[in-house]
Amino acid sequence: MPNNFLGHDGFIWFIGVVEDRQDPTKTGRVRVRCLGYHTDDKTALPTSDLPWASVMLPITSSGISGIGQTPLGLVEGSWVIGFFKDGQSSQEPIILGSLPGQPSEYGHPNKGFYDPNTAEGLYFDGSLQEGEGQRKVSVYPRYIDEPDSNRLSVNEVEHSSIEARELARITNIPSAAFEEVNNAKDEALVASSGTAFDTPENTYSAEYPFNHVYESESGHLLEFDDTAASQRVHLRHNNNTGIEFTGNGNRVDTISNDLYSITTNDSYAYINGHSTTTINGRHKLYINSSGNTDNNYDIQIGPNANINIQVDQGNINLVTKDGNINMNSASDFNLLVNGNMTTKVKGYVKTTIEGKNPDTELGLEEVVTEKIKVTGKTIDLN
Repeated sequence: MPNNFLGHDGFIWFIGVVEDRQDPTKTGRVRVRCLGYHTDDKTALPTSDLPWASVMLPITSSGISGIGQTPLGLVEGSWVIGFFKDGQSSQEPIILGSLPGQPSEYGHPNKGFYDPNTAEGLYFDGSLQEGEGQRKVSVYPRYIDEPDSNRLSVNEVEHSSIEARELARITNIPSAAFEEVNNAKDEALVASSGTAFDTPENTYSAEYPFNHVYESESGHLLEFDDTAASQRVHLRHNNNTGIEFTGNGNRVDTISNDLYSITTNDSYAYINGHSTTTINGRHKLYINSSGNTDNNYDIQIGPNANINIQVDQGNINLVTKDGNINMNSASDFNLLVNGNMTTKVKGYVKTTIEGKNPDTELGLEEVVTEKIKVTGKTIDLN
């Protein structure tokens, strides 16, 4: 005898189609039209009269206080399977899961068991222009005659993100080059080549069933690709900003707009190889904006390497607003001026020479090919 207790009155299950997900309680419920229980005549049974169905979450989601996965994922047009917790009354459906397939036709918005929302500009015969006898189709399914599995996991029809990533790829990016010049002693300075570089090619080559894909309605993507020899992790916004970890261990960041990086404490970076940065705009670096003591800007170059600074067209301006400029050369100091040289000292000048040229025995040697004019209040030559 039935005792009106869930689990004791038999298991009444259903297959149906989601027609509404605008749950006023915002708990993830959807309205489902169930095969064998509801008619496809939306005049006799409009979507608004269908019962709300609760969705079952996996044990990785708590189902309480927003902990775990939000119970949102079904869309209008999704096929689902579930049961009625009120048995034969069939008014309290519970959805166990969704049922992907391979749609053979676009949806009829005005007919039951289809997505009631219409797709902009697409009509029932699949054309993009309205004609006599045609009517708009549903938003979902988006494609027909192909599986409901994501295109990135099936890899039979190219996903729109593949072309977008290729269009966003930049090649032949120039890098800094230090041209070889001679110093005041007519010695050649070591040059540094400016080898161009490319952003890496897209390594996507997924094989079914190894690429596990999540794609949102607007096109946000998350891929965990276990395809042999092409294992990747890929996170991408629909505006083509993304990050990818490739099979060889590379990390490729693509940012289609601005980048902000905020660290509330210290930051450390270790690069075991080379580092190259090319900037089309300006670059500013502000050290010790807090004005604290000993927050210095230190640059240390290891043995057998140089600091090369080259301005292709422009000036090098070095200013201290309050402090000294101190330079210490462990060996020679060579200065080559191809134009004029002007020095203005508002204090005094003191020069101490402690060595001499071993060939000439001279401690100071000045060679001037034109006239010399020395003006002073008193000139002492000892």
